[in-house]
Amino acid sequence: MDSLIYSLNATMPIFFVMVIGYVLKQTGMLNDTFIETANKFNFKVTLPLLLCTDIGSTNIIKNFDAKYVLFCAVVTSICFWSIWFFTKKFMKDSYMTGAFVQASFRGSAAILGIAFIQNIYGNSGMAPMMIIGAVPLYNIYSVIVLTFEGGNSKHGSGNIKKACINIIKNPIIIGILLGMLVSLLNIKFPQMVDKTLKSFAVMASPLALVTIGAGFQGRKALAKIKPTLVASILKLVVQAAIFLPIAVYFGFRDQKLVALIIMLGSPTTVSCYIMAKNMNNDGVLTSSIIVVTTLLSALTLTFCIFVLRVFGLII
Repeated sequence: MDSLIYSLNATMPIFFVMVIGYVLKQTGMLNDTFIETANKFNFKVTLPLLLCTDIGSTNIIKNFDAKYVLFCAVVTSICFWSIWFFTKKFMKDSYMTGAFVQASFRGSAAILGIAFIQNIYGNSGMAPMMIIGAVPLYNIYSVIVLTFEGGNSKHGSGNIKKACINIIKNPIIIGILLGMLVSLLNIKFPQMVDKTLKSFAVMASPLALVTIGAGFQGRKALAKIKPTLVASILKLVVQAAIFLPIAVYFGFRDQKLVALIIMLGSPTTVSCYIMAKNMNNDGVLTSSIIVVTTLLSALTLTFCIFVLRVFGLII
């Protein structure tokens, strides 16, 4: 029961904020212009600053675990390329393909990961190491698939060039690199600067959730319920079922294992919607997957935590 309440407390507020965003849109308080502007603001300002401040506040050199970071990177890569390979075989709509692949492999590692581990252990623990191993690849792979599969995609070398340019100028990737630079150089900002940056960073999650709810189109989402459910199963169940036993075999326990649960089985991150919308991919499908995975993750994450506790793998 404690694990259920814990998971509900972690996931349901996220779902409720999206519901409030939807209600505000239906009542006319929010409009399409606000949603479009807020998405761009999140993509270019708040999310990059959130990742920059989170990673920058971590002592990467002191906490660095090469084996663990490499495991996170390899697993993320396997998940992405496998899902994209099989999706190309079964999904013919390129506009949906990029959104489906991104939402199927990319979890809420940065936002939910730190919160989960802090709730259990009282500190962020190994979450930053998981973020370093997975989140840069999340964004690089997302840019690649959204570029190649998006509504404005080209063919051949044109796509490769466009993907490289998009990776280099992607604000979220820039935010991650700046955060790593701040951590490695042990840069300490003046208090005024630090508080200003954090004021923008704390806006990222709630504003993104409100815009997802406001932009959620129920009837269109219902028309895409099949790919939504398939993506949700891949995101919440399949990846964790395959790779958590492997992680246990490699000797990862406690904080490291909890961080991997988040990486593999957390709901689809809100930044998927922001990137999909800004790169001309299927925002309706993405928002639908985010809503469903967020709602169901309270049960799936609880089950993962319960099983690992029963076997004494996390305390």
